Amino acid sequence: MSRIIYSGQVPGLHNLTNLQVLDLENNNLGPQFPSLPTKLVSLVLRKNKFHSAVSDELSSCYQLKKLDISLNELVGLFSPSFLSLPSLTYLDIGGNKFTAKLSENISCNEQLSFVNLSENRLTGELPDCLQSSSRTRVVLYNGNCLSGRYQDQHPLSFCHSEALAVGISPHKEDEKRGYDKAVLASSMVGGIVGATALLGLAFLFVKREFAKQHRHVNKDPHTRLIVDKISPANTLQLLKDAIGSTWIPPYRTFVLDELKEATNNFNALNLIGEGSYGQVYKGWLIDGTVVAIRSMKVKKRHSIHTYTHQLELVAKLRHCHLVSAIGHCFECCQDDSSVRRIFLVFEYVPNGTLRSFVSDGQPGQKFTWKQRIGAAVGVARGIQFLHTGIVPGVYSNRLKITDVLLDHDLHVKISKYNLPLLAETRRSDEVEVSSRGPKQDFVSMLGCEEKDDVYDLGVILLEIIVGRTIISFSDISVSKDILSVSLTADSIARRSIVDPAIHKECSDDSLKTLIELCIRCLSTVPSERPSVEDVLWNLLFAAQVQEMWHREPSSNRDSPVHAPSAGSSPSFAWRSIIEAHEAAEGRSRSAWARICLSGRMASTNLRPPQMLEKHVSISNSPPLEEGKEDRSMHKYEGECENYILQCAECKTRVHDNQKVYMYK
Repeated sequence: MSRIIYSGQVPGLHNLTNLQVLDLENNNLGPQFPSLPTKLVSLVLRKNKFHSAVSDELSSCYQLKKLDISLNELVGLFSPSFLSLPSLTYLDIGGNKFTAKLSENISCNEQLSFVNLSENRLTGELPDCLQSSSRTRVVLYNGNCLSGRYQDQHPLSFCHSEALAVGISPHKEDEKRGYDKAVLASSMVGGIVGATALLGLAFLFVKREFAKQHRHVNKDPHTRLIVDKISPANTLQLLKDAIGSTWIPPYRTFVLDELKEATNNFNALNLIGEGSYGQVYKGWLIDGTVVAIRSMKVKKRHSIHTYTHQLELVAKLRHCHLVSAIGHCFECCQDDSSVRRIFLVFEYVPNGTLRSFVSDGQPGQKFTWKQRIGAAVGVARGIQFLHTGIVPGVYSNRLKITDVLLDHDLHVKISKYNLPLLAETRRSDEVEVSSRGPKQDFVSMLGCEEKDDVYDLGVILLEIIVGRTIISFSDISVSKDILSVSLTADSIARRSIVDPAIHKECSDDSLKTLIELCIRCLSTVPSERPSVEDVLWNLLFAAQVQEMWHREPSSNRDSPVHAPSAGSSPSFAWRSIIEAHEAAEGRSRSAWARICLSGRMASTNLRPPQMLEKHVSISNSPPLEEGKEDRSMHKYEGECENYILQCAECKTRVHDNQKVYMYK
């Protein structure tokens, strides 16, 4: 709608809640600045006839990437908060009559690549964040009244006398020439930045239209396959699957009465969680939005100002694979106005945890193999954003599969990541399956925070693969060893270790890729673990391989897993794994003492040595005669399938000369 020469007043647009792009450049619109929705990604009102103050909604447009309101006659106070909008990369307010006293300590969004403040009525000093030398950021500020050694500035009296004027500056021609230079520079940089932004916005628009056309065709809410990410021809699919539900309500400050009304005065019936961090309540805002409200009691009383920086960081933690905060509220003491309790308001994620779709659910409710890969990609992208999407990054998040939730469309979202405000409420005696292991000293923790989260991702991958709950370090050690040995076995044996609900639908190459990746993530040496970027690459590769396998005729695929033929052992697949492992280790079948590991048979040499010393004692057995089968084990293999590994108790059974250990 730019350059069509519309004139007149722009109607209020705040009811267009899904509007993301608005371009009304070079018209005769005005004089009042329109009310705006808060989901805008790009707003261009350049070169119109607006000469009022801007609407308050602009400061709440947390998804805004481009803001160009230059060459109008806008008046009123310029809010420095525009400089710190979390998504903003392009800001042009040049050629208006904004007033403000700037200061050096104003903060800026580090992603800002272009800032034009020229030809306004700004006083004070240019913020330090705009003066720092950067080859990727252009800053224009001529034609103001800034104090200091700034070039092309008016005297302070000019801005004071002209602050409310509607006339043209006495230095009209000089200003015009100066601003033409500014516009030229802004056009060069803005063209590059704008083209990139518009390309992305075009993809979003096509994605939205595509979704509308297919809404009645595909009603399966499950996560679609993300395997086409590597192919340029499938960019639309990449956007649709990777982004998922892109809209997150804008961040704002709540008042306590709003939260009381949303939770029926924090009624116990609305309590959905409780822990060392406080209580979590489900609530309903006035507009119908369902939220999760985390109530945290502050141990040490401070003023509201103390928490400003932390809340700025919380507001920036907005990503499609994070359970994002949409606001906060303070409860203060009446005597000294210090903060007594902090409420964080989060988006509500309704479909439970990833574990419930991987290892706890009924077989018919479990995720398919391609959905599991998609979930792993989502978790990895969430971790990547925590590490690199904001400054400083958020590390040591102590992620667990129960912290990964699923939304309406079954896209994964990480909750309970390392929010700054939660640090002081975290109990030091919490027992978790953690990347640091049971005996790692503090010094060894330093410098490997990123790899801590990679380890935790490995534990999540482990449960995704085997389809059963991982609750202890011994579970991790045993399952990791089983995965390691399976890499030397054939595809039938390898598939037998995965969740029976999905073992027939995964390609062997895809499975091997995830197994190898999981083992690397679970390395006890942090430096040997892959980076998050490497994890993502391997997951996307596994997805691509899976899709290629899925598209092949069934006759060309690697052999699916079939039920054992008549006369074969119930542990046929595991015998294949053990035989391959023993052959690689050069061990004879005289070492075939058996132990029940998590409901499946495996060799005792798969146990970590320290656990063998603690739990397993195997008497020597004479070697089998040539051509004879070790039938002493068949009697117990069926029984052993019903036992689950829990290292607290061992039950010993003795048959002939050999001891068999089964864990209740």
